[in-house]
Amino acid sequence: MAHKMTDEEWRAFVSHGTRTGKLSTVRADGRPHVAPIWFVLDGDDLVFNTGKDTVKGRNLARDGRVALCVDDDRPPVEVQGP
Repeated sequence: MAHKMTDEEWRAFVSHGTRTGKLSTVRADGRPHVAPIWFVLDGDDLVFNTGKDTVKGRNLARDGRVALCVDDDRPPVEVQGP
């Protein structure tokens, strides 16, 4: 059975070392687009860089909904939010 992480646990998890993840954004036609990213946690924000003319940059400018699967050698952790 899955363990629901506390706020402290997930912050420690995503802040440990250099984490990568798979970011899913929403294309204009509703299809998902998934791309690998490197990110850092800055307070309450997950911060990453992308170009405004990339697929994910255009998707984010149009629709801020995302899902992020954080890479780890254990079962994945999913973080969702605007």
